[in-house]
Amino acid sequence: MNDTKSRVPLFITIALIFSIAYLIFAAKKLPKEYQFQPIWKINITKQITELKEGQKQHYFRLGNNLGYFTEDGNITLYKNFPHLASISNEYFTIYNNYAKNTTFYENNGSAKGVINFEGLPYIVENRIYVMLPGGTSFIKCNTDGNADWHYEGILPITAFSSQDKYTAVGFADGSISIFNNDTGTAEIEFSPGGSDFPVILGIDISDSGDYIAAVCGHNKQRFVLAHREENQPKIIYHTFLDTKGANQSLVHFCNDNSRVIYTFEKNIGIYDYKQNQNNIIPINSKIISIRESDTLIFLLGKNSSEYSVYILEKTNTLEGSFSFKAETAFIQTGKNSLYVGKDDSISKISLERK
Repeated sequence: MNDTKSRVPLFITIALIFSIAYLIFAAKKLPKEYQFQPIWKINITKQITELKEGQKQHYFRLGNNLGYFTEDGNITLYKNFPHLASISNEYFTIYNNYAKNTTFYENNGSAKGVINFEGLPYIVENRIYVMLPGGTSFIKCNTDGNADWHYEGILPITAFSSQDKYTAVGFADGSISIFNNDTGTAEIEFSPGGSDFPVILGIDISDSGDYIAAVCGHNKQRFVLAHREENQPKIIYHTFLDTKGANQSLVHFCNDNSRVIYTFEKNIGIYDYKQNQNNIIPINSKIISIRESDTLIFLLGKNSSEYSVYILEKTNTLEGSFSFKAETAFIQTGKNSLYVGKDDSISKISLERK
């Protein structure tokens, strides 16, 4: 009881902060040691400001709009696209379902090159891929749009993740391939198994390439973590998941090199592979995005027209959340900052530990 009373002033403070926030948030149980302070709110269609030398910018995508904004609240590029687009902090491209010879651009809007293949472009930071027609093959391109290497397969690709050194791919038959980004060589190939209907639903690989994580299978769906021993993967942990279907999942290795986050239906899973601890957190929405700041992890979930941001400290527990109504939304993080996009606006919230 005394603990509850001692936290009342904190809850009041948080409620006041978010009542004057630029977004209408419903805050719950935010960490005691953090203060969340609204800094600015901008409209994405505001006047374009030229990027100054040394300024850092982040990308946004809201509905059929994309562009870049700076940490001090200036829009440096804004584009409306009618069909499809892919964007990162480095490049972006706009295309349709019949994309061929697609131009891609630098984050200042200057044309960088042409992707000289038919297929759907997919950009991850400075890495460019083309998913070829049929959904079984892809090309990794260089920064001129030409092929670095080409994977041609016969099985549908059902999960895909790209890191600086490696590309991880999951297939409909439950198999996994790990490609070296420099050579295109499949250094690791294995099938986790363990389900009546094998399929890889989500995948990620650690920056070092030492760990591979996946959500796989239907009817006894499970999360698996494999450790790379030379070029042979060894499954060092698995757990069966309580699911009713076979939906796409997000899998994300955290920056602390000790934990992996995975999602399934309306649940967040956190496995700490340094301490061999697994925690499942039920939530009220399906996670669509995961972002990290220096000290916190943010997950964006969606349930109909309601979005929720879930907050994890560098622990295995949910520290708090807030929700808002929107047609479309996104989250980005910077140093001690959270950026929340809602329909046609972006808000910056500072994160201070006091």
